[in-house]
Amino acid sequence: MRTLRLPVLACLLAVYLVWGTTYFAISVALEGFAPLFQMAIRFLVAGALLMTFQRLRGAPLPTARQWRDCGAIGALLLGCGMGGVATAEQWISSGATTVLIGALPLCAALWSGVFGRRPGALEWLAVLLGSIGVVLLTGGAEFRASPLGTAAILFAITCWSFGSQWSRRLDIPAGASGFAAEMLLGGTLLLIVSALKGESWAIAADWRPLLAWAYLVVFGSLIAFSAYMYLVAHVSPALATSYAYVNPPVALLVGAWLGGETIAPETWTALPLILGAVALLAWAAARTPAGETVAQAQSFPASDRAVQPGFAIENAIDEPRCSAR
Repeated sequence: MRTLRLPVLACLLAVYLVWGTTYFAISVALEGFAPLFQMAIRFLVAGALLMTFQRLRGAPLPTARQWRDCGAIGALLLGCGMGGVATAEQWISSGATTVLIGALPLCAALWSGVFGRRPGALEWLAVLLGSIGVVLLTGGAEFRASPLGTAAILFAITCWSFGSQWSRRLDIPAGASGFAAEMLLGGTLLLIVSALKGESWAIAADWRPLLAWAYLVVFGSLIAFSAYMYLVAHVSPALATSYAYVNPPVALLVGAWLGGETIAPETWTALPLILGAVALLAWAAARTPAGETVAQAQSFPASDRAVQPGFAIENAIDEPRCSAR
């Protein structure tokens, strides 16, 4: 029986705990930052640091075509995806947000049909099971009381899953350079939209939102991202993307413990349904013959493509891609 090495264990712990706590950190940062402005400066700072690191390592800058394609994916995943999440968390708790976002791989499975691969029987079963969980979750009092927040999360999931599938057909730089370019351009778009909305660009004076924002930059976008990339290179895709099953329970517990969030009965009912559906989708992917693609875990997860740390597994067992949590 093989034992996991210490670096692998440390990286697993990082993606399990850090990405499980980022949604609560977003809610805390909202105490001192406007939602889109918070995300904009987070991704601009993290993207600049990561691109500078890549240049110091000798990595080339993306080509003009790659910048264009990174801009499109950054707009969908970070601008619409993470911008939608930050907007929603003005009204919906971080734990409930994370559980609903857990259905993202199911949405990716549906988008794969648009791009030429129809979901198989097991994938349709997973989509049905997960859809029941989503209906139960959004039928709860918290989501019924916040239709705008619910719409923002569903919009974020739709854009993120579509962008993840579409990115397979675009020219994205390998490794961290692609992710850095996406953060820079996605952050720029968020800043423009923030200005057009008339959001305040004031920097929080209180230590809580400042610390939460710094945590998102350093731990969420840099450390956990690097840990995930190490896992992609050294362990099986199933293990590398296993954070998708751990993050929602962690987020629920952290939100209740540190934020005093109330976990509704509908959330506890929907959680096993959504995670069970994602597990069924992963099993279907594992049974897929080599050479076929399953809309599974592009997990923020794509092999050596830009990894966006911050959502659940969604795209390819054979080409993992990540989210930008």
